Amino acid sequence: MDTADTNLGRVRAALDAACEHLLARRNAEGFWEGHLSSSALSTATALSALALADDPADGELIAGGVAWLAAHRNADGGWGDTPDSPTSLATTLLVASALRLAAADDPSVFPTEYLAAHGAADAASRVVAIRQAYGADRTFAVPILMNCALAGLVEWAQVPPLPYQLAVLPRAWYPALRLQVVSYALPALIAVGMTIEFHRSPRTPASWLRRLVTPTVWRKLVGLQPQSGGFLEAAPLTAFVCMGLLSLGLRDDLVVQAGLRFLRQSVRSDGSWPIDTNLSVWVTSLSLTALAAAGVEPPEAERTRQWLAARQYRQRHPFTDTAPGGWGWSHLSGAVPDGDDTPGALLALGDHLDEASRAAGVQWLLDLQNSDGGWPTFCRGWGQLPFDQSCDDLTAHALRALAVGAPASSRLAVERGLSSPQQAVARGLAYLRARQRPDGAWVPLWFGNQATPDQQNPVLGTARVLAALAQLDPAGDMAARGRAFLLAAQNEDGGWGGAAGASSTVEETALAVTGLAGWPDETREALRRGAAYLAARVERGDWTDATPIGLYFARLWYAEELYPVAWTVEALGKAVTALS
Repeated sequence: MDTADTNLGRVRAALDAACEHLLARRNAEGFWEGHLSSSALSTATALSALALADDPADGELIAGGVAWLAAHRNADGGWGDTPDSPTSLATTLLVASALRLAAADDPSVFPTEYLAAHGAADAASRVVAIRQAYGADRTFAVPILMNCALAGLVEWAQVPPLPYQLAVLPRAWYPALRLQVVSYALPALIAVGMTIEFHRSPRTPASWLRRLVTPTVWRKLVGLQPQSGGFLEAAPLTAFVCMGLLSLGLRDDLVVQAGLRFLRQSVRSDGSWPIDTNLSVWVTSLSLTALAAAGVEPPEAERTRQWLAARQYRQRHPFTDTAPGGWGWSHLSGAVPDGDDTPGALLALGDHLDEASRAAGVQWLLDLQNSDGGWPTFCRGWGQLPFDQSCDDLTAHALRALAVGAPASSRLAVERGLSSPQQAVARGLAYLRARQRPDGAWVPLWFGNQATPDQQNPVLGTARVLAALAQLDPAGDMAARGRAFLLAAQNEDGGWGGAAGASSTVEETALAVTGLAGWPDETREALRRGAAYLAARVERGDWTDATPIGLYFARLWYAEELYPVAWTVEALGKAVTALS
């Protein structure tokens, strides 16, 4: 047996082991739930809300959260978003606020020296630092400052207002209003805006006139809260809403009680909170797609596919007012249909999805496309702030789904006079051409890399775009330039990091291999080295160690345990096909 056969045998053995591991992670209900990293930021905000609720029954939860924070402080005295993240001033200020509100600001734990060393020793400097960090986007900056004001770390007069009264206006007006918050943050806009006005505004005739709209705004907030009580299934957003309303004396209000119940139920046994309950729909789509690439039909596959198909929204969603047809990231009630999970589900289900459902999903994507040809996350044309503007990775994912679902949607378009998927694909490709960097790369919105100077992840973004171009424009110059970027970014060990020179990770290597696998003749050597890197990690047993490359709302870092697993299965499956 020659060396090539031996290496391919190692890759096949690693693929078998990876598939076995992925299948073992499926739960008893037939889907994958995953496991998100614990978050100091989520833990801090949850503690602040529970401390302000002042319920003696929460004493054990608060003590456990404080102990977890104390055990996961970085060497410089601050906290990062995850236990494996560098220190963040925003997260550290939120932890400091939680410790103060929980009366647990022990000098040995409270980050006094870190704040002083990073220009945040006093109230005024803290406000300046947070506003500089987030720029024009008030989505996260203002709730952070509200939390700090509740803890006495900044003055209320220094907290910028939020125009919560605008929430009474029709959603169709929001893009023209150029709100300084993004679409997913409407609960924070309402609750935090009301809280700030209460604490900082004098009682004037104008303020009373503004409060005339409060009943209508409040009904809007009630309508946005899901059955679980957790807005977007996210502890930070839910905690910000709760702590603000608690400071208004609304402890017994149903919105507050439901939010506090969500926080109490979502705490982990070690005392921490994750950023979101789970990404079950997303990781199930990834897992089915990966196993298909490996040529593996899971046991009871139809049960899993039926579960995923049933997660498609059949009614207009109250949070974003989007039409039926999309998928959210979780099966839980707080999820919202979006421009990444919808194409993910369409690709995972493929021909196993009935024609009407597939056409509805494709039309949902067509309706989401922005005027610039790209796809945003939640709402078409909301604005130019992060998470509501067009982005490269979502656009590529949508284009792949349109390529798969186009036949059904074309018939639907003819019958109902709807937009043409072929025109949408052409506009999407034009958007990607305009967005390609001079070095050939594309940059994702929902993923980053903590080790790159700008914390961006062009390797991941380029890999996701190449996966679309392999189907839609394989011979074009865009694909050639993208491949050249990935080939130049490959490390000596055969793996990839977030950019050239960044340390190799399983996640980025797997995605790069998948992205290059569409051109086996041009990328054979890179595929061989990348697959060998992944096989070695599987053999070593550390391939399941998740890296914080995910970016949640407001650029919060997270790691997901199933990312390296599912992406490795997909990459090795494609590598075996390409190299055989």
